[in-house]
Amino acid sequence: MNLHVINTGFFKLDGGAMFGVVPKSIWQKTNPPDKRNLCNWAMRCLLIEDGNTLMLIDNGLGNKQDEKFFSHYYLNGTDTIDGSLKQSGFTADDVTDMFLSHLHFDHCGGGVKRVGDKLVTTFPKANYWSNEDHWQWATQPNAREKASFLKENILPMQESGQLKFIKEKEGRSSPFDFMDIFYASGHTDKMMIPKIKYKNHTICFMADLLPSVGHIPLPYVMGYDTRPLITLEEKAAFLNEAADNQYILFLEHDPINECCTVQRTEKGVRLDKTFALKDIL
Repeated sequence: MNLHVINTGFFKLDGGAMFGVVPKSIWQKTNPPDKRNLCNWAMRCLLIEDGNTLMLIDNGLGNKQDEKFFSHYYLNGTDTIDGSLKQSGFTADDVTDMFLSHLHFDHCGGGVKRVGDKLVTTFPKANYWSNEDHWQWATQPNAREKASFLKENILPMQESGQLKFIKEKEGRSSPFDFMDIFYASGHTDKMMIPKIKYKNHTICFMADLLPSVGHIPLPYVMGYDTRPLITLEEKAAFLNEAADNQYILFLEHDPINECCTVQRTEKGVRLDKTFALKDIL
């Protein structure tokens, strides 16, 4: 198995929204905002090369939305999904499986592109993996999340015939031998956190359960989470497990750090080390 970091660029979100009830005087120490109170965030994806399987986990925001949409998010950086795949020696046609942690636009928007007046899947030979509960949640959105679940990002997956649903069977959480899945419903219903078995490590793609190292303390829960008290429970369970088992946490949104480990302290689970993915390969 080989793992590749696929960078798709950066975007900006309100710092207060990203840290919920935590005061700015505290969170700005790890994530300093600009004069508009916006913090910069990565859209960092993970490519898994395992035999005949080439799986991409999440795919960033994409580029098909209109100028008004992009004006809210201040896209920046030079990385693109095609460029990052090329740097790793692949193209979109090589991807066999497109695993979606959840269907908010900054995680799945790059999976569909505009060709002329049509919307088509970016990865024409890939299965697109979600789960039935989250799919229903995303296609019949509540008012709070409606702006994050965009039909043009989601429905073409189904219309193409490439959409597949992951189901737990015989005690297994994943159809892939190299992966287990932790389901989290505090941020959005049935978000999937892949736990990848790599050599002697477990590498966890944290999606929005842990956006950055600045979110490790339990109260640091995003204002975007639909059920923040459930997020507290899920974070506590997951981070304690991660500390006890020395999981490597792959951070999708941290603007600086690709990976980290955590440790138990007198104040609870806290940051241990940060490092690049290549440092463990």
